[in-house]
Amino acid sequence: MAPSDLHFLVVPLAAQGHMIPMVDTARLLAARGPRVTVVTTPINTARNRAAVDGARKAGLAVELLELPFPSAQLGLPDGMEAVDQLTGQPPEISLGFFEAIWTLAGPLEEYLRALPRLPDCLVADACNPWMAPVCERLGIPRLVMHCPSAYFQLAVHRLAAHGVYGDGVEDYDPTPFEVPCFPVRAVGSKTTVRGFFQYPGVEQEHLDALRAGATADGLLFNTFRGIEAAFLDAYAAALGKTTWTVGPTALVNDASSSSSSIVSWLDARAPDSVMYVSFGSISLLPAKQLAKLADGLEASARPFVWAIKEDKGNAAVRSLLEEEGGFEARVKDRGLLVRGLAPQVAILAHPAVGGFLTHCGWNSTLEAVSHGVC
Repeated sequence: MAPSDLHFLVVPLAAQGHMIPMVDTARLLAARGPRVTVVTTPINTARNRAAVDGARKAGLAVELLELPFPSAQLGLPDGMEAVDQLTGQPPEISLGFFEAIWTLAGPLEEYLRALPRLPDCLVADACNPWMAPVCERLGIPRLVMHCPSAYFQLAVHRLAAHGVYGDGVEDYDPTPFEVPCFPVRAVGSKTTVRGFFQYPGVEQEHLDALRAGATADGLLFNTFRGIEAAFLDAYAAALGKTTWTVGPTALVNDASSSSSSIVSWLDARAPDSVMYVSFGSISLLPAKQLAKLADGLEASARPFVWAIKEDKGNAAVRSLLEEEGGFEARVKDRGLLVRGLAPQVAILAHPAVGGFLTHCGWNSTLEAVSHGVC
């Protein structure tokens, strides 16, 4: 069968930290000839359509399949379809969100059965284990993609295998421990080292994820062997799975073609002079930390770009952004505040950016490494 006759389905978790590398993976697959369909929901379609449209303009056969998200049926606020929207929400909303994610198996299976020919392979986010029984029923080969680092994935596996977590997922003991049977010495605690779905209320989802990984036909990682070979090999051996590295996936994007106002602002700055500040799409700084960070950036007397979440429910952010004659006004000649999601790859690729203050999410880490920003 020719590559152009193949059809891949890519099913990311509805979270930007997972959507971005999996859409990039769809581009990597399509660049080798196959047609690739990315499965998502209306809000996430709107957020990621530009990336897919960019792939299509480049001649790649990448398309979006939009499934309706059952917010109303499960008592979720209208339009809540992504993990970053759960920040600050009560636990029952978060539990309802993942319950809604699991129900997408029905409409997706209905779509697959209606196709004239089933896809040749499905790439499912490790946080979407609900795809496993669908693929089993239809006989579709299934690869699981891990969006975090192999280091993290192996550490969580070792801790679970050696019973460090115990039976109580609610156990947040801060006592430090060393990760057992690990390629390097690594120390953490039950408070700081948690795997996905290891929280009260999602015990079944956790079991689903373990089973889905154990029964997959292979594993993908957004990483490269130059920095994670030992962890990749150990994880592949532990699960007995063929493992491929596809990262850093961000390198499929041509950041030099970006023409946003942010890039124009950077064009006016000297090489390696700008600090870029971003803490990802999910984490929110407490009010005290937010204020101290603003004080530090102002006192530095250095140019900076700060991707700050414009959360209308966060009084600290609102005060910082709306105060007349306040922080933003005082730093306007050398500081740029970006509301919401920033074009991070384009920023890190710009020669004016010389430093990156971040939460060390895996996407951010790989993007910084890819563009030589520390």
